[in-house]
Amino acid sequence: MESRMIHKVKHRTNKRTQIPVKDTKAFTSCGVKVVTDKNCFSQSTAKEVSSKYKVDKFDLRDQEWTEKISSCPVYRPSEMEFEDPVIYLQNIAPEASKYGICKIIPPINASVPADMVLMKELRNFKFETVLQPLRLAKWDVNDKVSFYRRGRKYTYREFERIANKLARRFPCSSFIPPEYMEKVFWHELAHGKKRTVEYGVNVDGSAFSCDPNDQLGKSKWNLKILPRLPNSILRLIERDIPGVTHPMLYIGMLFGMFAWHVEDHYLYSINYHHSGAPKTWYGVPGHAALQFERVAHDHVYSCDNFSANGEDGAFELLAEKTTMFPPSILLEHNVPVYKAVQMPGEFVITFPRAYHAGFSHGFNCGEAVNFASGDWFPMGELARQRYALLNKIPMLPYEELLCNEAMLLFKYSMQKNYGDDTFKDSVSQRSVKVSFVRLIQLHKQVLERLEVSSTYPHAQRTLVCSLCKRDCYLAYNLCEWCYSDPICLFHGINSLHCSCGNERTIFLREDFSAMEDAAQKFEQEEEILLKLQKETNFGDDMRLQ
Repeated sequence: MESRMIHKVKHRTNKRTQIPVKDTKAFTSCGVKVVTDKNCFSQSTAKEVSSKYKVDKFDLRDQEWTEKISSCPVYRPSEMEFEDPVIYLQNIAPEASKYGICKIIPPINASVPADMVLMKELRNFKFETVLQPLRLAKWDVNDKVSFYRRGRKYTYREFERIANKLARRFPCSSFIPPEYMEKVFWHELAHGKKRTVEYGVNVDGSAFSCDPNDQLGKSKWNLKILPRLPNSILRLIERDIPGVTHPMLYIGMLFGMFAWHVEDHYLYSINYHHSGAPKTWYGVPGHAALQFERVAHDHVYSCDNFSANGEDGAFELLAEKTTMFPPSILLEHNVPVYKAVQMPGEFVITFPRAYHAGFSHGFNCGEAVNFASGDWFPMGELARQRYALLNKIPMLPYEELLCNEAMLLFKYSMQKNYGDDTFKDSVSQRSVKVSFVRLIQLHKQVLERLEVSSTYPHAQRTLVCSLCKRDCYLAYNLCEWCYSDPICLFHGINSLHCSCGNERTIFLREDFSAMEDAAQKFEQEEEILLKLQKETNFGDDMRLQ
């Protein structure tokens, strides 16, 4: 019998972390002073603080808050459970998603090291870094932080030498507990010195080996193939999207950081740590995303930063991936936050709409990519609505993905062909069906409100609305006289009158009636009907139109 999927979650206690005596001796012998006084970080280098960069809103004199953050769940799948990553992740998602992030320790390892892949399998591999200021910003009109300043181009070995040179500030860093390095990181940021670190971010490529003898490389957990697996929704995207449908590398040094952000379109992400020093991760569960944005809006940013109101303004700034602030602010305002220390050979998963951030403890190499299963569609719809509200161009054709996945599901259900692994996950199936029925219902309602007497069929792929940038797959309107840009159906009756004086024509997918039939069949299923009747409650979140 297969072992149980979900393993017990271990939490950190709120007690102070006691450093063993043998470890303390190791620090002392290599010149690193270990201090247990809770005010040590503010007292030890108080004279070195730059008043220009000191941020009063982030009071980090007391580092005890780092010990109050509980750990995320850690899973150790068996080899049988490890067979299909998307199915396994769907099995643990009901528990793990409550934490925003989780860690997975695989039963198999890579036999070809990342440096060998990058130096031998990828010929002439070089990458460019960005410079990151090692300080916190006030986030007012005069003080913002940018990670877009370009660094230099390096080979893998060149960057390793530079990174290890910087790490000599902590000669025995490999013996320093992650909990201590976490305190040092926030101490460094709080004191606002004019230091920078370099980070190889969004580097095109993969460090998974092509060697047929590499067990991890030939598994489905190889991030080069995972987004295109049969159970991943992203398999339906024909074009390559860097970082979304194929992975990118992240080559870091001591205190190189990834700022607070949420994945594009609220997708899942999977991150593998190939080699080097650990990473500390922080994660906020998706159900607390709005709370997180309110805290960022009210307690991190100044009001002169925003181009949109409320949480949407914070969302826009956070999307730039340059906002770093201590999780202590989240704890103060009762926003749930969890952490993980990722070691080489471990995966970290971020769940839909989970904000996350973190930093490196030294030179390391990681890799990440997005994926989605059927349960992502409700979150994807929320992201789509928000993108339209903010005129943000989508990266994914959401409507097209949903319609294609739903019609495939309908086709297989009509053939009674449930042997296909693609359609074994009932949770994903329900999410696809419910999201699809809502989409069809919404378009029928809009067509009724517009009092449309006739439509013209179309077989186009996804178009983008020229007004709100919403993706249009099922329907759009267009002026055939002046060949104006397409407009979606969600801008009212006035959108049907073209500026050239003619009426715009509504184009509806030629297979829309077949989709209506499928939606009606799905509605007849008891589980789907109950789900549709029950109001989806997202608190203060945006309502689906």
